[in-house]
Amino acid sequence: MALYFLNTFTCNARVPARLRTGTVSLLVETDQGPVLVDTGLGTADYRRKLAILRAFQLVTKVPLNVNEAAVRQLGRFGYRPEDVAHIVLTHMHFDHCGGLLDFPRALVHVHRRELEAFRSRPRRWTDLAYVRAHIAHEPTFVTYEEAGQQWFDFAAVRLPFRPPMWLVPLIGDSRGHCGVALDTDEGWHFHVADAAPMAAAASLPAWLVRLVLGPHAPRLQAFGAAHPEISMTTAHMELDFFEAQATVPVAATD
Repeated sequence: MALYFLNTFTCNARVPARLRTGTVSLLVETDQGPVLVDTGLGTADYRRKLAILRAFQLVTKVPLNVNEAAVRQLGRFGYRPEDVAHIVLTHMHFDHCGGLLDFPRALVHVHRRELEAFRSRPRRWTDLAYVRAHIAHEPTFVTYEEAGQQWFDFAAVRLPFRPPMWLVPLIGDSRGHCGVALDTDEGWHFHVADAAPMAAAASLPAWLVRLVLGPHAPRLQAFGAAHPEISMTTAHMELDFFEAQATVPVAATD
């Protein structure tokens, strides 16, 4: 399984200015064609500029380069938008599923509780990051929940792709938030999404991490230390990470 890391939404801190980050989407080659894990922002988000995106611009530096949309990046890897028949979502916050509109025929794989949270009335402050317009095209959802399976010592759900791919519930940042574990050509990769802070933010107070991302950061840190052979990413990584991965740069916006 070949695995590529896409930055699908640059969002840089104003303080400290050195904290330059991008949102991770994974492009995974499987027996069912290329699978996207999270989409980042979609092209429509750049046209209408969501209210929550305008709020982000008040506290962060958001370049809003439409060429960061996943649909604009597929050509770098030899794919067309219609080649993507499956999208796996770690959760449905605006910066992770905005691009669903760019892949209207794709099946969308997500934890059942996350889809229910998205469709229900807000119950916690992080629910404000759901944008109903992102599923206005009424995509077909495939939902999952735990049924006694495990990936290592995590409760997990096997996804219908080969090589093996697992949905790993890490509830906290949202009510159905999950990580995704993938068996790649280089060994296992565990994308924990918004269940833990990126390395550059590891010094944040534990109470703040728990408030925003949920309770899993200590366990994930211990898991990473116990399994150095498993590579791990979080939902947001420093731009240096993407620059080290990239073989073809994202074009500047017009």
